[in-house]
Amino acid sequence: MNDQIKNQVIRMAWEDRTTFDEIYKKTGLVEAEVIKVMRRSLKAGSFRMWRKRVSGRITKHAGKFRETRLQMKRVSSRDLANQQEIE
Repeated sequence: MNDQIKNQVIRMAWEDRTTFDEIYKKTGLVEAEVIKVMRRSLKAGSFRMWRKRVSGRITKHAGKFRETRLQMKRVSSRDLANQQEIE
């Protein structure tokens, strides 16, 4: 892997809104491979901080992220309808 691709993987992995699925589509690396790249490239403390942040994050997994966004849209629509009834 050349430095340009490695830097791109690191940048995308740090971004909260870039899912592992998108990283796979652009680079061909699955989640486990991205974790290995991050482990090798970052300082130990930086890797632990990133891993802790990413491991509980819904936005890093496209399926979970889409489901959550749909739920949020449903709630927003319902709140809007309720608000219009009150007025």
